[in-house]
Amino acid sequence: NAEAMKEKKASSEVEHRAGYCAFYDECGRNPTVGESLIPPIVPCLNYSRARQVTGDHYRRLKQVCPMLDFGESNTYACCSLQQIASLETSLTLSKAVLIRCPSCADNFAHLYCATTCSPNQTLTVNVTKVMNVTHLGRPRDAVVAYQAYISSTFAEGAFQSCKNVRIPATGGFAIATMCGRYGSKLCTAQRWYDFQGDTSNGLAPLDIDFRLLKENDTTGVPEGMIPYNGRALGCNENTTTGGMACSCQDCLDSCPRVPPPPPLPEPFRIQGMNGFLVISIILLCLLICAFVVYLIVSHYVKSKNGKNLKVTCVLLVAAIIVVVFSVGLKSIKLTTDPVELWSAPNSRARQEKDFHDKHFTPFFRTNQLILTAPGRKGHLYDSLLFGKQNFSGLISKSLILELLDLQRRIQFWSEDLNRTATLKDVCYAPLNPSNPSLTDCAVNSLPQYFQNSLDNINAKVNMTELGVTQEVDWRDHLIYCLNSPLSFKDITDLGMSCMADYGAPVFPFLAVGGYKNDEYTNAEAFILTFSLNNYLRDNPKFKVALQWETEFLKIVQDYQRNPKANFTFAYMAERSLEDEINRTTAEDIPIFMISYAVIFVYIAVALGEYSSCKRLLVDSKFLVGLGGILVVGCSVLASMGFYSWIGIPSSLVILQVVPFLVLAVGADNIFIFVLEYQRDARRLGETREEQIGRVLGQVAPSMLLCSLSESVCFFLGALSTMPAVKSFALYAALAVLMDFVLQMTAFVALLSLDARRQDNNRCELLCCVTVSTRRPNKPNEGFLLPFMRKYYAPVLLHLGVPVYFVTKKGYNFNTVEGMDGVCSSVGCDQFSMTQKIRYATDYPERSYMAIPANSWVDDFIDWLNPGSKCCRLYTSGPNAGNFCPANITGLSCLKKCLASPSDGVVRPTMEEFSRFLPDFLGNRPDLQCSKGGLGAYDTAVVRDQNGEIIATRFMAYHTPLTNSQEFTAALLKARELAKKITSDMRKIPGTSPDFEVFPYTITYVFYEQYLTIVKEGLFNISLCLLPTFVVCCLLLGLDLRSGLLNLITIIMIVVDTVGVMTLWSIDYNAVALINLVTAVGISVEFVSHMTRSFALSTKMTRVERAKEATATMGSAVFAGVAMTNLPGILVLAFAKAQLIQIFFFRLNLVITLLGMAHGLVFLPVLLSYFGMNIYRCVAGSLSFGGETCVTPAASYGNH
Repeated sequence: NAEAMKEKKASSEVEHRAGYCAFYDECGRNPTVGESLIPPIVPCLNYSRARQVTGDHYRRLKQVCPMLDFGESNTYACCSLQQIASLETSLTLSKAVLIRCPSCADNFAHLYCATTCSPNQTLTVNVTKVMNVTHLGRPRDAVVAYQAYISSTFAEGAFQSCKNVRIPATGGFAIATMCGRYGSKLCTAQRWYDFQGDTSNGLAPLDIDFRLLKENDTTGVPEGMIPYNGRALGCNENTTTGGMACSCQDCLDSCPRVPPPPPLPEPFRIQGMNGFLVISIILLCLLICAFVVYLIVSHYVKSKNGKNLKVTCVLLVAAIIVVVFSVGLKSIKLTTDPVELWSAPNSRARQEKDFHDKHFTPFFRTNQLILTAPGRKGHLYDSLLFGKQNFSGLISKSLILELLDLQRRIQFWSEDLNRTATLKDVCYAPLNPSNPSLTDCAVNSLPQYFQNSLDNINAKVNMTELGVTQEVDWRDHLIYCLNSPLSFKDITDLGMSCMADYGAPVFPFLAVGGYKNDEYTNAEAFILTFSLNNYLRDNPKFKVALQWETEFLKIVQDYQRNPKANFTFAYMAERSLEDEINRTTAEDIPIFMISYAVIFVYIAVALGEYSSCKRLLVDSKFLVGLGGILVVGCSVLASMGFYSWIGIPSSLVILQVVPFLVLAVGADNIFIFVLEYQRDARRLGETREEQIGRVLGQVAPSMLLCSLSESVCFFLGALSTMPAVKSFALYAALAVLMDFVLQMTAFVALLSLDARRQDNNRCELLCCVTVSTRRPNKPNEGFLLPFMRKYYAPVLLHLGVPVYFVTKKGYNFNTVEGMDGVCSSVGCDQFSMTQKIRYATDYPERSYMAIPANSWVDDFIDWLNPGSKCCRLYTSGPNAGNFCPANITGLSCLKKCLASPSDGVVRPTMEEFSRFLPDFLGNRPDLQCSKGGLGAYDTAVVRDQNGEIIATRFMAYHTPLTNSQEFTAALLKARELAKKITSDMRKIPGTSPDFEVFPYTITYVFYEQYLTIVKEGLFNISLCLLPTFVVCCLLLGLDLRSGLLNLITIIMIVVDTVGVMTLWSIDYNAVALINLVTAVGISVEFVSHMTRSFALSTKMTRVERAKEATATMGSAVFAGVAMTNLPGILVLAFAKAQLIQIFFFRLNLVITLLGMAHGLVFLPVLLSYFGMNIYRCVAGSLSFGGETCVTPAASYGNH
């Protein structure tokens, strides 16, 4: 009744003196505590002498509180046998996470042994609140609150011994679960004890007000009381019962002296300046000086010397060849998987990925939303428990409910499952993988702090704290959970859990973003992450996962288009990268079509020779331009068809780049051929076909020079190990070769037909219509040739970008040496595998490791520890001798799996290891045993049919990586660390010599290319440059100097392109490498024609020959290469895809402009100074049969 439950104050007449108890025995449940995670059993008020303990009572006290043992005949205590049992049960919960560090576990138990069982209890404990309860049928005074006076020296020592103890499964600190809203970062000894003494945490049976006092400080201490000042063990000390010191992982004082990594090399400097810059300046000055000396010497030497085809058949055969090759397109396979595109099958990262996916299934699929609500005003919330807290405009109840509604929407009909599919059909459910429900799915978001429950979000209750009564609601719960995400019960009267509905914690950085200094309620972004199981591509559920992601993207996009939506957000699905590759093609095909159309119109117009308005339709070259475009298209189709025949897959990059490349190359050859024909005068008695043949004989070597150089260049580029680069090079090489063959056959026939039409004065498209105005007989120079000859050439020539450590088969985890070589808890090797990873985290800026690896070996050892409640055996019933989970209560599971070791170092035998490992991996973690392996480790250990471990993984975390340089450096450092680990683990007895540890994360296959991409790029570009030099020398009659000048200019174009890439924020990656290889091909077009034209010129001096080459061939190159590329490239600026804008518009624009600058500006000047003299008889091109011989002596130094 109400009278019986009235509150009583503790008697003020209690005398605080040694040998007396303040309470004794148990009085049932605490009537002031509602729902609790464990029964809140409280003691009975009983001021009396301490009792001598003997027999079983003594043995239990010695086991639980060894620091109170003074021998069986001389040990007194203030706790009954039943109290000791309850104390042991309560301590077991904490020991589950602290037992890794024996001295910490002892210190933790020490405090409660001192306040609960010490024979001098009244010296430390001051009862402040009792209540009258009925227990076992009689009224008793139950203690529901007391003060505990503790020396700050002891409290701080105990706290320091525990503050670094880790939870291997999460990589976090155990103290974070025991300090309430302060977490591990802000936890102090006082806050640690305050949380433990607060009944609102769901674990404390009564309220304890811990008063921590410094030595000789008696402020507020009742008369006669002495703050408890036992000795707290250091974490690097052995316990009194023989337990070993804590490991380095849990105790910094136990760490050996690990030499810091060597300092980074000092930057190369000369006199305080950048050394490379100084050397570059010196080299530039030397080159300028050498050039000046060359001019002086040249001037001195000069002053000393003083001196009719079957057109139809050809077209038909060409068409048949193209059709035969193109039929292979029916078997074309497009590679869209980014892994297949950018990672070679035999690369290290790819092999490690395949090993990981084979044994552990592919990395789970991540689908994420980042939501913001800009412009919303925040508010200040005055919390009863936490004081004034700023809440951003985003952190509001309405938006949390809207976020919850958004994450519940996604469901669809699945043909593969023949039913409506939801998240549970494909989600990653770590704690119930076999038959998950929707609440088992790993969804990380802010509503998970409320278990995705509307009722929990709407919950509110009046609460009294320090005499103040105020309403607490979702905000108080959220503040608490953001700072203590591992809590099973908040400290408000709401009494709700912070754990997600799927049973795991949601760390604040997974739920919110855009905050500073851990001020989570000031966050500017919600983070919503769906984790899906990943499957091999031939698994039907892979399609279902893709369908779910498609629906996810559709719902998000529909929501985004809704004008009433309160959020603005960014989003991505696992399939987004592959979708983006496909989307760029689908959305930007019109852009490419427009680009090609612009190029076609330009070619058709620019090829025309316009002498009068009346002959406009006669002299236009629309059909010739169309024919040239068709030749390019047919060469690309033939190339793609051929490789499809033989089973080499294509890619969207090939579809976009190769036509563009072949068009640039082909258009140049077309312009050179057509313009040369237009500028040539037909000789007396010469037929049209003979004239075309003669002109072709003049230009075909130049066309062969460029086409053969480019084709060999690309064929050699196919030696690349990157699949995308290799396939591109193969397709491009054959396409360029086919383009040349078709130009020498089909296009010549088309030009012959068009010339016949033009000679007959027939209009294009309207062939029956003729005009009366005759075609002028003189050669048509067009506009560019006179301009180049009269103005340009003379002026120019006088200007002068979570990680697993995976173990392979060959390591004995079940031996003591094997466990010690991996684990990081007490008794483990100080330089074990996980310890090395932990040491790496001390230097995150160098190692890129943020959090030590979780370790199933450590948690398995802790799970087996008899000091916890995790591993027990049934002692009776049908399951006698089998594993008994910690949540089974009663007397049927009294036997521990292992006996307590004398030194506190638990190590199972090989038989025990094999017997209990499956039980550990299948044990779901809960409050009674947080060390269960289900969810954290059940997929991390792979065993064969004989139970031998053939693969395991240990999960650590990289530091945040933001660009390709950091991703690449992280991969390199992780591999270095894994190599050291492998080397040391191979020294452990019984380890196979081919045993290996390697790091793996899903991004490695993409960023491995950056480890070798510089070497790969140099190799590929060098392979491309080599044939351009060789072919140029051979086709110019072993003219080494012309070949060398040709090569130097092409190298300068490539080098300058790389420089501009840096200035224009174009990353150097595999796509850029493809474009650089392309740059070599396009550079050949700008350079080689000019070089050959100069070499074959019959002018007497180098300047005159350079002028002639610039005027005649320069105009053709400008019209055929520069002006063909530029209009199409400029159209690409309007593409939506960033890939197209950066790597196609920007990079191709740079390549074209630099090629034009070097080919039409730099090269003519270079040739005028260093070009080859006339050294051989040149067949007279102006008079048939005539021959002019110019000897080197006659022309030496002519400038």
